[in-house]
Amino acid sequence: MKQFTALSTNNRPSYGLAQWMAFVIPSLLGILLFITPVSVGEQFTIPVALLASALKSSIDEAIAPLITLIIIFTALATLATKCFKPAFINRSEFLTGLFDVSPAWCAARVLGMVFAILSLFEMGPAPIWSADTGGMVLFDLLPTLFSVFLFAGLLLPLLMNFGLLELLGTLLTKVMRPVFGLPGRAAINCIASWLGDGSVGVLMTSKQYETSHYTQREAAVIGTTFSMVSITFSLVVIAQVGLEHMFGAFYLTVCLAGVVAAIIVPKLPPLSNKKDQYLSGEPLKVDDEQIPAGQGAISWGVENAIKKATATENHPAKVFSEGMKNAIDMVFGVLPVVMAIGTVALIIAEYTPVFNYLGMPFIPLLELLQIPEAELASRTMVVGFADMFVPSILAASIETEMTRFVIAALSLTQLIYLSEVGALLLGSKVPVTLGELFIIFILRTLVTLPVIAAMAHLFF
Repeated sequence: MKQFTALSTNNRPSYGLAQWMAFVIPSLLGILLFITPVSVGEQFTIPVALLASALKSSIDEAIAPLITLIIIFTALATLATKCFKPAFINRSEFLTGLFDVSPAWCAARVLGMVFAILSLFEMGPAPIWSADTGGMVLFDLLPTLFSVFLFAGLLLPLLMNFGLLELLGTLLTKVMRPVFGLPGRAAINCIASWLGDGSVGVLMTSKQYETSHYTQREAAVIGTTFSMVSITFSLVVIAQVGLEHMFGAFYLTVCLAGVVAAIIVPKLPPLSNKKDQYLSGEPLKVDDEQIPAGQGAISWGVENAIKKATATENHPAKVFSEGMKNAIDMVFGVLPVVMAIGTVALIIAEYTPVFNYLGMPFIPLLELLQIPEAELASRTMVVGFADMFVPSILAASIETEMTRFVIAALSLTQLIYLSEVGALLLGSKVPVTLGELFIIFILRTLVTLPVIAAMAHLFF
């Protein structure tokens, strides 16, 4: 297919109907599935999350055993690859990337297999498989991730392969580059997370980093800053602390604190130390974002979008194959890691005082910010690194509404929690380590807490 059918009088390309349709139809489907909010009862979500929820409900009884089998297969295949190096895996770049992992990730997959088996059959020490630790990860978290990964992985090429990101990137670069130091296309990661699920944002970031659309710094910043918490989960959190009537003020506070953190935290180490080079080692290129003289942002964005949409790699069979690989990569590569890291983090949170001790240094800061019941609030400051919902559970027993408000809002703006987003980032190719994630978590806490406290004093 020729990319351009004619040149207009001003030397800009004009396009035929087939070229426009190659861009418009898949992009509209991507917008519909990943970005368009739909009302379900009293909540909003996106169609991809709705499809995932329907799948989860339809195989409810079988989904935990199925996930356990997937985790077992992944761990055994990884061990076999490390020990025997089968020829059929070595011949496949995709299978090699999936199963020939580092010793640390091999150990994580094996640990995930052990935790999954013990949790499924409720065997061994109760702290491993209880409903607050491994049981929660296997029966509550992983079924949701499994369903989201299947549909998001299969359908993600509609957003990424047909020019929508090129168009939005051109239009939004004048905002995203000066304010956040990121390409314009990063905005769509945030929107998909905000309306749907943070795991979708991580998946998009990882795939765009692997295809050299993001540099190391950009992927690390977007993955830890723009994989926002969905509106639906925000409603769950505010309901847990008994402040549903304040949702408007609450979500305004979360958004304001999130923007402040997105501006400040990437300018600090470790994110500021990340290299502006792609996975291939090439340096940052911004040529595609620069609008040529005499051409508007819309026309240049459309030109880039149609070039992308009419590229030869967008043959339907190739697009479907890429979607299948996305889904398999996330389901088989990430679920075992989430099972391992999520369970360990929740065991530490539930059965040790580690997070209580880590929260003690926040008592003077909370008192300085005039937050009532500062000692009780301090116990929730760091426990969110294990799981985002735990602080709200602990906050429910605190009497002061203002303190519950602060804890609930902070738990959402801290953003990185090992039972899901943290484990997803560690299991992906996004260049962040466990230690870096903890530092970023603390930085986000220190940056957003004063903003949230100020808003809380305004509302209470």
